[in-house]
Amino acid sequence: MELIMYLLAEVKAPIAILGAELDQLSPPELVKQFEEILSSKPEVDRFVKIYPGVSHGWTVRYNVEDKKAVQSAEEAHQDMLDWFTKNVK
Repeated sequence: MELIMYLLAEVKAPIAILGAELDQLSPPELVKQFEEILSSKPEVDRFVKIYPGVSHGWTVRYNVEDKKAVQSAEEAHQDMLDWFTKNVK
């Protein structure tokens, strides 16, 4: 974990981190730590967001008949498209 924190402190390029509220691998507390480290670097454009009510992999593994799951995945997809549009040229 220390290596991840060190690497985040060294980030110089725009970065996006999408977290899931119910994630066991990268729990919201960890994502908040990532955001805290990145916020100390105002020169780095960042997008950090924790999506409520979803678990790890929610953007690619969801029941297409579950309207809430579809909405959460589509929100994350749109956020990433907006991020790419802004940062990848």
